[in-house]
Amino acid sequence: MSVVGLRLMFCSWLLLHVGAEQTTNTRNPYLQPFPVLKNDNLLRAARGEVVDRVPVWVMRQAGRYLPEFQELRKQHDFFTVCRTPELACEVTMQPLRRFDLDASIIFSDILVIPQALGLTVEMHAGVGPVLPQPIVVPEDLKRLTPDGALSRLAYVGDAITMMRHKLEGRVPLIGFTGAPWTLMGYMIEGGGSKTMSKAKAWLKDYPEDTKLFLNLLTDAIVDYLEMQVKAGAQMLQIFESSAEHLSKEEFLQWGVPYLKRIRDELVDRLTKRAIPVVPLTLFAKGAGHSLKEQSELGYDVIGLDWTVDPVEARSVVGPNITLQGNLDPMDMYRDPDELRTLTTEMVHKFGKSRYIANLGHGITPQTPITSMEVLVEAVHKAL
Repeated sequence: MSVVGLRLMFCSWLLLHVGAEQTTNTRNPYLQPFPVLKNDNLLRAARGEVVDRVPVWVMRQAGRYLPEFQELRKQHDFFTVCRTPELACEVTMQPLRRFDLDASIIFSDILVIPQALGLTVEMHAGVGPVLPQPIVVPEDLKRLTPDGALSRLAYVGDAITMMRHKLEGRVPLIGFTGAPWTLMGYMIEGGGSKTMSKAKAWLKDYPEDTKLFLNLLTDAIVDYLEMQVKAGAQMLQIFESSAEHLSKEEFLQWGVPYLKRIRDELVDRLTKRAIPVVPLTLFAKGAGHSLKEQSELGYDVIGLDWTVDPVEARSVVGPNITLQGNLDPMDMYRDPDELRTLTTEMVHKFGKSRYIANLGHGITPQTPITSMEVLVEAVHKAL
């Protein structure tokens, strides 16, 4: 066959296959451009821009305090919900149907990373997450399977993309991850722990292996966050929920360097790929002793737990970082008038500029629905 004939055959094949792909894409709503964002107060607050009102969302806002979530969980295992984009989106949407929130956060769990690395994670009623075969000694690190881990987390990206369309531009969508020290703690302890004694023993007994472990987790986290941005996440939060188990010196040694790596490497990757860099939030529960050091890591937003005074926090981090928080989750059990007063006072302490209202940790399962209504309304009316 002549060269011209080969070219004609190639062009025919290209038109057939590309045309078929384009036809398929136009029929799939989740492959279309995302809807235009209507309420961008969260993103403007994160960037230090003027907001129409103080934005508010709540950690664990999609969860057990909602009766509709409890009904869904009667039919589906926890991680089945996480791994099924349609179900994850349904749960993500539930609080938005009830409350005038300024953000959504994709329903997932920080322990999907240990799962992707090869560990079994189960959710036991009344107990929480359980890892039946934890990492006990450094030799156990060989059981982890970082190769292919990102592909095993594809369902999170699928849920994010689907959710962006389901939101129809109503509010921004937040993605998230656990931080290295927090994930390492769960993986060594075999679940939650009030002391993290086994994980802390690693810091003393196996310092070099601890570095390897934390770097392995950091690599997986950067990959995971990049994937979330590509899928459509408009903001990211890194949960260092177990920072409270570390002294300041330990946090600076075993937390801060890896949190900095996450921020720097993620921003570098996105920039090199010409992907817009989304705002990044760091929430290190119990690390109020290191606000200055946190403020120097390059994160746009620093989350505060309820033990930190907002005025003192602002004086430490300066005027160019947004603060998030920090009502005590237990205040949500107060009577409505009391809660309204406490919320209004909190907002006044933070001010309208560079502030995102939230709780100082996740909302608890028995929180009254009316408390969420009062919180959101009080934030929006405070200033």
